[in-house]
Amino acid sequence: MVDSARFFLKEATADAHARLDALFSGFDLANRADYARFLKAQAGAFFGVEAALDGAGADVVLPDWPARRRSHALRDDLIALQEAVPEAMPEPLLPTPAAILGAAYVIEGSRLGGAMLVRTVADTAPISFLAPGNPLLWRSFVAILEKRLSSADERTEAARSASAVFEIFTASALRVLGADRL
Repeated sequence: MVDSARFFLKEATADAHARLDALFSGFDLANRADYARFLKAQAGAFFGVEAALDGAGADVVLPDWPARRRSHALRDDLIALQEAVPEAMPEPLLPTPAAILGAAYVIEGSRLGGAMLVRTVADTAPISFLAPGNPLLWRSFVAILEKRLSSADERTEAARSASAVFEIFTASALRVLGADRL
């Protein structure tokens, strides 16, 4: 077993993550229309996943959960672009703390990716969702992963949950891009 819960999740979800990255790399974020489509693809998944995390009690597992939420920033960016806010994809089931942490792993990882992507967005575009925010959030999240995912069963459940969330993001991207992009 990989010693680190973080690296276990990274390894277990590598294929799903790579598929998603390949889809999202097709967006030219410097182009207003593509940036809007990118945000819509994110929103379709993000809204449902955050709602599921709220409903499952993420604030119990992650005491600073309210500071981690970004749906409001994503919605604000879409509104600033005068784009319709898309319907959320179906929410994942998150019955345990391990499942919550698996879903949060994807959401928190997207914040890291956003900090890199924001550099490619046009200067005039709204960037609340992609803005890096507090750099300590990732470190504290990893510390919680290491503490709460100590058994093989917990890590496996978290990986299943994370993989399911990656698939929700993939489905949302395909909904925006068209199914022929897979």
